[in-house]
Amino acid sequence: MVGWAPPGLPATGSKGSYVLLTLSTTRAPATELGWVLGKHPDRTAAFELPWGRAIVTWPEASDERATCALVLDLDPVGLVRGSGPSAPGPLAAYVNDRPYVASSFLSVAIGRVFRSALSGKGERADLHALEWPLEIGLSAVPARGGERLLRRLFEPLGYTVEATQLDPALPTHLSVRLVTRRTVQDVLRHLTVLIPVLDDDKHYWVGPDEIDKLVARGEDWLADHPDRDTIVSRSLKRRPSLTRAALARLVPDQVVEEPDAERERPEEALERPMSLDELRRDAVATILRDRDVATVVDLGCGEGKLIQRLLRERALTRIVGVDASPVALERAGRRLRVEEWSERQKERMQLLFGSALYLDARLAGIDAVVCIEVIEHLDLDRLPLFEQVLFEHFRPKVVVVTTPNRLYNVRYGLEDGVWRHSDHRFEWSRAQFAAWVDGVVSRGGYRAELGWIGDVDPDLGGPTQSVVFEREAS
Repeated sequence: MVGWAPPGLPATGSKGSYVLLTLSTTRAPATELGWVLGKHPDRTAAFELPWGRAIVTWPEASDERATCALVLDLDPVGLVRGSGPSAPGPLAAYVNDRPYVASSFLSVAIGRVFRSALSGKGERADLHALEWPLEIGLSAVPARGGERLLRRLFEPLGYTVEATQLDPALPTHLSVRLVTRRTVQDVLRHLTVLIPVLDDDKHYWVGPDEIDKLVARGEDWLADHPDRDTIVSRSLKRRPSLTRAALARLVPDQVVEEPDAERERPEEALERPMSLDELRRDAVATILRDRDVATVVDLGCGEGKLIQRLLRERALTRIVGVDASPVALERAGRRLRVEEWSERQKERMQLLFGSALYLDARLAGIDAVVCIEVIEHLDLDRLPLFEQVLFEHFRPKVVVVTTPNRLYNVRYGLEDGVWRHSDHRFEWSRAQFAAWVDGVVSRGGYRAELGWIGDVDPDLGGPTQSVVFEREAS
């Protein structure tokens, strides 16, 4: 395998040297990118590393477009001398994908070769502070979690992501193109943290000092990332004590979700298809984030799964879970580990015994109310009271309601009239749901936007139907 490269992977001529990273810009004069990277566009530079060398070259350098390429020339014997990846078989330490894929070796090389750019310091402070139009090329990335994980890591940070499978025999190995407009420092920080997360491996020993590096490079973005826990866990090689310590520094005022024997690890959740329940929770979080909601009530919170998801939204200053079942609230408390909360956490998060059908002064002034798979548990003759309490008395700025789409039940093998849960009092078709929404809107004060959650069938619609009510300006 020595000297072999996946299809489409550019090589430099040396049988162990591969272009793993390119950074391009079209901001004129594009060659000023060299000032930020600390590398002259007219020169090729080489840097010795413990396990080989890094080479910086410029395939193109004009006023209109410039591209800086980072080439790694890894010595297989040098890898073995260090703490390279282990695998079964007598030749595994020598015959592996490390020389030609983006991994923690590339992350370390970026840190050493582009040290000044990564720190945001240099001779031209104005260029370091500038948001550049950038195109990042990663020739080969082993994404343990596939393209879906790649997108979940980079898209929340504002990247446009394109990925191509390199070889059917290597389903997790992707050629990646990222497009964004950010400072170069931001991009390098993202790459040095997320490349090893994609690969799910680091070639060196991970100790407490790795937390300092992760927190420094994750400054201003990691704490708010939707998949923060996965990033931290993989970055620290899934060592629970280090993961807890890092999360405590990143989110000191939040409940930290720690994996245990009864809970699926975050990275395992990423690598399987998302459940409809997860899709609903993510959809709600996005809706609230897009509408600048600060305070929210999860009405009918059940065991607290949505609350657990919303705790990752830093913009939410108050989150209240309400349920009419003491047993459900007790389970929610265990899930969220309320007995470990600090006073500050208790001010941000509350679990309350209550009902969707009663006025509750404790909920006055809340920005948003969320009712996820709740209304179908109410008797139809109780819906008018639910509407009155919610839309006439509380009058939040935003109301989010989701409910099953009965037409989709055939996809689950259910006959018409058989509901998905024995406690459901009804399940509506799209037309029935839309009629209810129109009734709420007709009484004034709110506008509404219908949507689907889950895979949408062209004839049946999606498994879950949703509506976002927004209060009209008075």
